[in-house]
Amino acid sequence: MALSDADVQKQIKHMMAFIEQEANEKAEEIDAKAEEEFNIEKGRLVQTQRLKIMAYYEKKEKQIDQQKKIQMSNLMNQARLKVLKARDDMIADLLTEARQRLANIAKDPAQYSALLEGLVLQGFYQLLEPKVTIRCRQQDVAMTQLVFFSIQAAVQKNIPIYKEAVKGDIQVQIDRDRFLSPDISGGIEVYNNNGKIKVSNTLESRLDLMAQQMMPEVRVALFGANPNRRFLD
Repeated sequence: MALSDADVQKQIKHMMAFIEQEANEKAEEIDAKAEEEFNIEKGRLVQTQRLKIMAYYEKKEKQIDQQKKIQMSNLMNQARLKVLKARDDMIADLLTEARQRLANIAKDPAQYSALLEGLVLQGFYQLLEPKVTIRCRQQDVAMTQLVFFSIQAAVQKNIPIYKEAVKGDIQVQIDRDRFLSPDISGGIEVYNNNGKIKVSNTLESRLDLMAQQMMPEVRVALFGANPNRRFLD
């Protein structure tokens, strides 16, 4: 039995409605899947960027901490250098004051004469030469009655002591032509026969030697013991 036009139209509309429904459902499915994939990709991108941002700021934070440590270390080093310079300046002032006081020693004839005796004998022992020359300050030579005879007396007194100690002879000459610098506070220089070997026993040289040897004790006395020092020898 043939279908009427109305039945045909009805079936066509029914098929179109079915196709449209299928298409809508498929479109919704595609949209849902696309939305899901979009959200997944968006989440991945957001997480990736978030990790990058966290890593960036973590790196920046480490750089800032490192810069702070470097700045703190520099400041501590600068402060330490200032302290060391202040201590060195204080010691330099102390030695300067000590050098200024050396001149007072030569003003006491008895004290200076006894000191010269020790300096002369020490010079003999240090050189161990059969012929030596002693050089002193010009003003010491000029002050004949006071100091020069003290040097002469020290020489005469120490020659037999030296001979007995070393079992040898010694000839001593006092230089009357060349003198120590006027800046020297006192003391002597002793030379071997050809003048190539010198023993400096001026008050300044003795002070420098004593200051070098006693510097650790001086620093402890002025600034206290170093807490970072592990060994005392």
